[in-house]
Amino acid sequence: MPQPIYMDHAATTPVRSEVHAAMEPFYGPRFGNPSSTHRWGRDARAALDEARERLARCLGATPGEVFFTSGGTEGDNLAILGAYHALRASGRTAVVTTPIEHKAILAAAHHAAHEGATERVLAVTRDGIVERPSFDTLVRSDVAVCSIMWVNNEIGVVQAIPELATEAKARGVLFHTDAVQAFGKIAIDAQHQPFDMLTMSGHKIGAPKGIGAIFIRRGTPYEPLLHGGSQNFGVRPGTENVAAAVGLACAAELAVAERDEEMRRLGELRDRLQAELLARIPDAVVHGAGAPRAPHVLNISVPGTDSESMLMALDLAGIACSSGSACQSGSVDPSHVLTAIGVPRELAIAAVRMSLGALTTPDGVERVAHVFPALVAKSRRLAGALT
Repeated sequence: MPQPIYMDHAATTPVRSEVHAAMEPFYGPRFGNPSSTHRWGRDARAALDEARERLARCLGATPGEVFFTSGGTEGDNLAILGAYHALRASGRTAVVTTPIEHKAILAAAHHAAHEGATERVLAVTRDGIVERPSFDTLVRSDVAVCSIMWVNNEIGVVQAIPELATEAKARGVLFHTDAVQAFGKIAIDAQHQPFDMLTMSGHKIGAPKGIGAIFIRRGTPYEPLLHGGSQNFGVRPGTENVAAAVGLACAAELAVAERDEEMRRLGELRDRLQAELLARIPDAVVHGAGAPRAPHVLNISVPGTDSESMLMALDLAGIACSSGSACQSGSVDPSHVLTAIGVPRELAIAAVRMSLGALTTPDGVERVAHVFPALVAKSRRLAGALT
């Protein structure tokens, strides 16, 4: 069997060797608790503080504005619920988001609604871009927080976050962005871009799973979701995962340093793959193709197929893809993202997401471009035989 091809980097990425090497001492001799005052604790504290400083530089932030979390889901919940809890008493009780956010954002907004918030959902175009008239109507002074994902995890569409954040700030509204798929792909600079909060996750950029960070601009009102300690300045109490924090800082520095060249490389490979698939399957549909997209995501549907059988066939051929968000694996329902942008059900249940990254090579792209159309033809033959 040929070498397996991993085309699911938007779900997770392999831990980089540099990251693994940076973390290893903290599973051995540098095992101290950073809250302890003895030499082992002071050593761990120094490493943690350095990791925070390094990550802050990558974000254009100050160390006091960066807090380690367990990942994107925790950060998203902290941004939505933390802001709402802090501001509801002042009459700012609305939460605004879009229908194509990660479920961590949507679920947090729903929870805020259960607690009394007014939940407002922005309209998006058929390519997944926030409609400005909807933004102008719904983002008003009674809003506690507006949260819009920078790069969509299913279709790769890029929102104009700096402009939207500027508009929100002009109305006195806190602005949060889920940048889990954006960090390392989009230039992020908190010093010059006016978002108030931003979340990121390590395992999307070559760090381990279970570590992430949230940026909270100094002076932003919020309430912590967890209670019980002073770690992370009280924003996210609990003994810090020093090894993972060091790994995240290392991965973030590498991602920022390599971003321009790597995004150029992946963009060329993605465009080549898209062109070859459309040439061989003329009725295929690329979702979000009419909007700016990050270069690592290609979401494509082929009429007459379904994603479940296609993914199984691809896996048997040694090719790993997904049907969208990994958090929705096993669901028989069409993607909420594709549904929200008006994709018909028969196309939505046929969607296959291919996401490129460190393991993607030109030879791998060529093989996918060769194998995928053959599997489509087989799927269509089987579907025809059953009708």
